[in-house]
Amino acid sequence: MQDIRQNFMNIKEKVEQYVFDKYLLKHIDTPVIDEDKLLILVSIMDHLELPFTKLENFATSIMLIQTALDTHEHISRTSDNEKSRQLTVLAGDYYSGLYYKLLADSEDILMVKTLSTGVREVNEHKISVYHLETDSLETLIESIKVLECSLLERFVSYFQVDLWNEQTANLLLFKRLLQEKKRYLQKESSVVFDGFRNLTTYSHQGHEGELLKGQQDQLINVCDEYLDRSKQIIKDGINNIPFLNELLEKRIGCLLQEHQPYVKTFMEEG
Repeated sequence: MQDIRQNFMNIKEKVEQYVFDKYLLKHIDTPVIDEDKLLILVSIMDHLELPFTKLENFATSIMLIQTALDTHEHISRTSDNEKSRQLTVLAGDYYSGLYYKLLADSEDILMVKTLSTGVREVNEHKISVYHLETDSLETLIESIKVLECSLLERFVSYFQVDLWNEQTANLLLFKRLLQEKKRYLQKESSVVFDGFRNLTTYSHQGHEGELLKGQQDQLINVCDEYLDRSKQIIKDGINNIPFLNELLEKRIGCLLQEHQPYVKTFMEEG
């Protein structure tokens, strides 16, 4: 466990050195490095018998392109400040450039092709989600799942450790739904709840403020249903995750505890 923790910290620090550019941080929101995805990556790589230099290069590259994708997605949630928006775009492009350089230095052409496929999948589904082009709740959820796990799934498939895929996909979907529900409850923009609303009987109504309290609660209940489903899949399958380490197991447990169904929470607070 100590080796995994140390590898995690070393790679996280290296990613931060690339991402936290002093000039950019003066004008854009601080980029978020998804530590859960990094922990999953390090946990998988720990049993691939890769030299640390290669492990570090792959993990850093993947986290840079993930941060680039997350940064570009964040643009729609930033302020109307044009300079900030432009710099946010450039920051995402900058991280992408670093990703390609690191992978090019590794001279692993097959890995470059594999991850490029994952990036393309993410962008295709991002367009579908943000333009409200999904035709059912299930399709929306599958697209969100692809957004969250495509890069990791491509990496896992590359090394033929596919047993990680289902649990990783459901764990990352669960985390994203938790985040989107929190945003919605805090009256912030939520692309997932926009999708829920578009696919329900309330889609014909105007702005969010026009939804009645009961209608808003119904959207939250839809989210809770998918959270409950993902949580159960994760709990049922956690023992099937190969090489599960204590650090990752604890983090999964913490994530699962964060979900409290809205109706139950409301009743307890009432």
